[in-house]
Amino acid sequence: MSKRNKKELSLEQREELLRALHARFEKNMHRHEGLVWTKIQAKLEANTENLWSLNEMERTGGEPDVVGHDKKTDKYIFYDCSAESPKGRRSVCYDRAALESRKKHKPENNAIDMATDMGIELLTEEQYRALQKLENFDKKTSSWVQTPPDIRELGGAIFCDFRYGHVFVYHNGAESYYGARGFRGSIRV
Repeated sequence: MSKRNKKELSLEQREELLRALHARFEKNMHRHEGLVWTKIQAKLEANTENLWSLNEMERTGGEPDVVGHDKKTDKYIFYDCSAESPKGRRSVCYDRAALESRKKHKPENNAIDMATDMGIELLTEEQYRALQKLENFDKKTSSWVQTPPDIRELGGAIFCDFRYGHVFVYHNGAESYYGARGFRGSIRV
């Protein structure tokens, strides 16, 4: 079975991930005031595929943490909360079309395919701005965010960062990639 299709963790991996998520939850209560870890853990333990995705976020340096609870769907919302764009997801262009359009010096991967393979979604600009209200992220790096179709159709893609006390949204050719640009993802459990 290929790595892409194997979306289960061993018992030891699950326990290690749950310990890491719990420790991060306790250390960063300002991100999820009013939420109770035991309820979140029960949801996590009931959905091994989401646990696998959270482990992929963790493995690639995203430091996922709970940032909210959708009462309507009763799902907990996790975002990558690493101080800078996750190290294991940098130097990637925006999507497959951008990757295929490069004639030379192609990056190894692209943000959209990586997120899909991980079972997560890139943050939207709105989600990125909401994350920055919790604390400041990407003070030295930047992160691709979901790009509106009209921008993408013209060959562009957007990314965000935090500088000078503000969130900035920029554009680049979707085929561009930089060592300090990755992407942040989200998942609902």
